[in-house]
Amino acid sequence: MTNSDYDAVDRALAGRYSCRGFRSDQVPAETLRALFASAQRTASWCNSQAWQVTLVSGDDAADFGDELTAWVTAGNPQVMDIDPPARYEGVYQERRRGAGFALYTAVGIERGDMEGRTRQMIENFRFFGAPHVAVISAPKALGAYGAVDCGAYVSSLLTIAQSLGLATIAQAAIAMHSDFVHDYLDIPDDRNIVCVVSIGYADEAHAANGFRTDRADLADVVVGLP
Repeated sequence: MTNSDYDAVDRALAGRYSCRGFRSDQVPAETLRALFASAQRTASWCNSQAWQVTLVSGDDAADFGDELTAWVTAGNPQVMDIDPPARYEGVYQERRRGAGFALYTAVGIERGDMEGRTRQMIENFRFFGAPHVAVISAPKALGAYGAVDCGAYVSSLLTIAQSLGLATIAQAAIAMHSDFVHDYLDIPDDRNIVCVVSIGYADEAHAANGFRTDRADLADVVVGLP
């Protein structure tokens, strides 16, 4: 099968990974505008386009990360707008653990090193040094389908960013402290904090960028495929 459009999309999906070490260089404004303009074409439930993006860049992004990290490390309780998974079981737990262990191995953290794991976890709240932070929120009134729409939008952002030569990571960790995010960024309480997408250029020398997660076989996830 030969199709240049398919090949381009497949190449972007195959090349994308979750970047956990960014350079400080900011992305040019025209590239950011192209990224978000293209992502705006994402399909949504009844064309509601539920997503709202609060983009924080440069020094403001660094300050946001510093303040959020201080909030988290001060021991403030988790407050989430959207209920987290009740539990991970079976293959879902296996995949989750596999990704975590691969990351720890890449950055030299032993399985029993809880202090090292905590340090790595905290980097989520610093957005791994990304120069641009896109906070994604959805109207509470749209419920689960608003969150689903945001998920589709995030997927578009990640893929389009890859095609533009940008590195990204989608992070749900920020949603664990939604109260702080609402207050800090003045996001109305009638919206749910869904996640953040950190955007920039990868630090290729960073150890955390040296591993890749795997994907399940088609037979494990698609029923009825010819």
